[in-house]
Amino acid sequence: MLDKAAELSVDDLVARCAAAAKQAAPSLAGATDEAVDAALSEMAARLNSARNTVLAANAEDVAAAQAAGMSAGLLDRLRITEERLTAMAEQLRLLAAAPHPERELPLRELPGGLRLIERRRPVGVIGANYEARPNVTVDVASQLVKSRNAGVLRTGSAALGSAISLLDNVIAPALADAGIDEAAIQLVPSADHAAAAALVSQPGAVPLVILRGSGESTRELSRVAAAHGVRTLAHADGGGVMYIDPGADRELINKLIVSSLDRLGVCNRLNLLLVHKDIYSDMEPLLLAALAEAGVTASLPPHDHPLGFEWALDSEREATVTVSTVDGPAQAATIANEQTSGLAAAIVTEDEAAAAEFLALYNGTGVFWNAPTRLLDGFKLRGVPETGINIDKVPGPRGPVTYTDLCLRQYAVLPA
Repeated sequence: MLDKAAELSVDDLVARCAAAAKQAAPSLAGATDEAVDAALSEMAARLNSARNTVLAANAEDVAAAQAAGMSAGLLDRLRITEERLTAMAEQLRLLAAAPHPERELPLRELPGGLRLIERRRPVGVIGANYEARPNVTVDVASQLVKSRNAGVLRTGSAALGSAISLLDNVIAPALADAGIDEAAIQLVPSADHAAAAALVSQPGAVPLVILRGSGESTRELSRVAAAHGVRTLAHADGGGVMYIDPGADRELINKLIVSSLDRLGVCNRLNLLLVHKDIYSDMEPLLLAALAEAGVTASLPPHDHPLGFEWALDSEREATVTVSTVDGPAQAATIANEQTSGLAAAIVTEDEAAAAEFLALYNGTGVFWNAPTRLLDGFKLRGVPETGINIDKVPGPRGPVTYTDLCLRQYAVLPA
């Protein structure tokens, strides 16, 4: 695949992928529920039967990334372990068993012997530009298939070998076995970063692109997309917030901090720890011990960085959590709203009044009471993989975006 790709410019390569996906889109859009679910079940089966091939390709990606000096957190995102591959297959099986949304919803009778129906239609072709995480190739492809949208995928260069192996050995043959055109899911076979800008510049073929990755690069791609008339679902920023209230249970504090830092390279990890000023002195040893147990150090006041600085994006200091004090739930919610990405925030307390105040004031995508922000995840919350977590403050899909969100609404007026 890469040898043929080398003969084309990046723009031409992306355009060719987009054209192929658009041509194959009707095959997927018109597929029966049974064919779609059969394709997903076959993907799960092929993940297991092609296990050694996929893991070998991933091992090559990891070795190359290690040699290039990739940070531990990013290496963790890149690596497919036996356990993770098994989990990927199980998620595909669960997605195959998940119900399909109704394609037509009767709304009302109209004058003149007519009736109004709301119809769900596929977008057609959806693009996806995402970080070097091989599982995202499967997550996004499977969500597109379940929603009957063709796709053009572009992964971070470090994971390209893994993504090609997943497409060639799992995704494409599973589609073909289900009677769906395997060209419906395309992968841009280039490590050139210019492919991302080319992907968001194809309004005639790819009208919507899912953007995941580091904040500034994703925001820049959103601007390029807007200039070309391409809509985006962007997941640019992350970082979870946790507020420790005077009414918090100490054992629960330790449990939630440690469980929120099981993986450092993900967006919903603990990033900012806010502590009520009245308990900070007493709580500091417990908090530092919990962070140390998770292999993380604290950035204590006074800070030389913004409170909401996202440590997962800092390859040299990703094993860091910012710690600061606040006056109470209201100030904690205000800081989470105004000085962080608005991805997710949690309050730890047994005080119902304090929890209610925090829940009412925080307006981010996910809010949690005595639970970790790591739960803001499509599979953990909704039982299916996600294409990303959208934190836009406009009407539309928000939070973990799944197959039920990837559609267009159409009104149909028909004879009664």
